[in-house]
Amino acid sequence: MKKAVVLIAEDYQDLEVWYPILRLREAGWKVVPVGTDSQEKYKGKNGYPITVDCTVEEIKADDFDAVIVPGGWAPDYIRRNKAALELVAQMNSKKKIVAAICHAGWVLVSAGILKGRKCTSFSAIKDDMVNAGALWQDEEVIVDGNLVTSRTPDDLPAFCKAILAVAAH
Repeated sequence: MKKAVVLIAEDYQDLEVWYPILRLREAGWKVVPVGTDSQEKYKGKNGYPITVDCTVEEIKADDFDAVIVPGGWAPDYIRRNKAALELVAQMNSKKKIVAAICHAGWVLVSAGILKGRKCTSFSAIKDDMVNAGALWQDEEVIVDGNLVTSRTPDDLPAFCKAILAVAAH
């Protein structure tokens, strides 16, 4: 059984957390929502709550096949968590799936994994991504090896299809 971790912080974009969780579970994956601070429950931007299984400090990259970073305002909190950045960097170095949507590109920037990589994000953070060395493109989903990125909640179907396609190879 494949396993994914979804990084959770306050004010996550509701659909960008729940759509991948439900889609991957539907595909037979074990999906673990993981908090980036000591809270047990977090509230999405639109008010939808999620209860996490544990904190990011309690997990290891070796135990997962993918990490998913949602957007909303959560990435601004996630990128300040050293353990979350280490997890993303380790998953990337092990060629495991690193998937980020919308403002989650900020986490990739802070994890230092974008130099020379093709990716996309919400247009407002394009400059941050490019300044981190990314080869940014405005497309609904971009796959560069183990890296899967998308722009907005409208791109979620393509985002989840790409995650599953990368996992199948």
